[in-house]
Amino acid sequence: MRIMGLDFGSKTVGVAVSDALLMTAQGVETIWRKSPGKLRQTLARIEALAGEYEVDKIVLGFPKNMNNTEGERCQKTLEFKELLEKRCQIPVILQDERLTTAAATRTMIESGVRRENRKEHSDLIAAVLILQNYLDLTAFQKENHSEE
Repeated sequence: MRIMGLDFGSKTVGVAVSDALLMTAQGVETIWRKSPGKLRQTLARIEALAGEYEVDKIVLGFPKNMNNTEGERCQKTLEFKELLEKRCQIPVILQDERLTTAAATRTMIESGVRRENRKEHSDLIAAVLILQNYLDLTAFQKENHSEE
């Protein structure tokens, strides 16, 4: 069993997968779309990757505003979630992704990635952070429930 993490953007989707023990997230690829409204090829690629990595759950970054409200990007993400579930027949969980892009940018700066190359990697790193946050949260919850 593995979990896939996705950072859904207007032009790209960052993809990450967990290891088999559900402890760590690794970046897989960034899927580039020719048009924001064209999702068929994107969904097909995600479905292929889910099969290749034997994924049985998808964690999708949910871009709430900093004040916890939901804007236009949240609506587009919910629509994408629905399409993903229909296409892949895999449950999709929403994961708060606030500050993941900022954390991804900080990681790239600290790693010496040049400014002009950052966009190329930011969605992939954000997908890793979204999935890792989810894995850490579920591990923490399991740990706390086992102590009761």
